[in-house]
Formats: sequence, structure tokens, C-alpha cells
Amino acid sequence: MARTASVDRKTKETQIVLRLDLDGGEIAIDTDVKFLDHMLEAFAKHSGCGLLVTGRGDGLDNHHLVEDVGIALGKAIYDALGEKRGIARFGSMMVPLDDALVAASVDLSGRSYLNFSVKFAIEDLGDLKTELIREFFRALVDNGRFNLHLVQMHGKVAHHVCEAAFKAFARAFAQAKAGSGSDDVLSTKGLLE
Repeated sequence: MARTASVDRKTKETQIVLRLDLDGGEIAIDTDVKFLDHMLEAFAKHSGCGLLVTGRGDGLDNHHLVEDVGIALGKAIYDALGEKRGIARFGSMMVPLDDALVAASVDLSGRSYLNFSVKFAIEDLGDLKTELIREFFRALVDNGRFNLHLVQMHGKVAHHVCEAAFKAFARAFAQAKAGSGSDDVLSTKGLLE
């Protein structure tokens, strides 16, 4: 069965078209925020997902666009996982990137929780305000209905820290969405929602 989802989100503040294939495919990202594009490409590549995103925002400070892309990607993840039969459910990864080291742990539990223990020494990464990175992940887990811990172990260079966080999440997510070897739902309740 194809594990794909599409989200078309149009508000007074943003317009987003997103296509996700959990099992791979084309990657093409084009939003008004180039550093976010870079991070989404890294996520897609390192998670083994196909991801197509086009997004336009109101041009204020990119807050609405960054958050709404997180909302759209979270909804797509939730929809593409379906009943979550046969997935590993859990994934953890620690990713180094030069001076940075970030750990990520994912539980595709159906319940959202974010522990974002990442700090940035500067306010802007190109056209992306660093305060918006937490907002992206909050929107992602709330709408994807999963548990994510992102913990910075080391690092001072904001670009490296941010990229390590996205890649650590991607690799942990890749483990969690992978096959478990059975068609069961890995929960004593019999469902993950």
C-alpha cells in the first residue's frame, strides 16, 4: 500500500502545497524561506522520503509560513502513516555536524509532545529566524501526533546546530517509519492514535 499524503493549505497568510511519500521519491522544495528549504531538503534526503513543497507567505517575518509548513508536513506524516500497522514506531539517532551534536528520539505514538532543548547563539540563519525553528517542530509534532525529543549535546555554530537537529530528526523518523517485520500495531492497546 502506498504511504503517501497530500496537503493543500490556504489561509489569509499562507499558501502551501505539500506532497509526501514515506517510501521515497522526488525532492523539490520552494518556499519564501531559503534556509527552511535547505532544512526540508535535508529532512527528506536523510529520512528517505519523497517531498514536494511549494509555499508562499504574507512576507511579514516568515513566522506564518514556517509554522504552516510544519502544520502541513505534520498532517501529511499523520495521513501517510495511516493505522501505523507494521511500523517500528520508535527511532533514535545522534547526529554530529562539525562542532554540533544533536540527539533525536521519535515515538509515532499518536500523541504529540515536543522536548526542544536546542539553543542558538544568533537570531537569524539567513532568512530564517532561529526562534521559528522551535515553532516549526511544535507545529510538526502537534499535527503529526507524535513524540519528539531534540536535545543539543554540543555546538556553538547555529547553522551546524540547526542542520544537525533536522538530520537527527530525519534519521530517527526513518527508523520509526520503517517496517517492524509484522503487520501488527506496536501498542498494547492495539492502536496508535
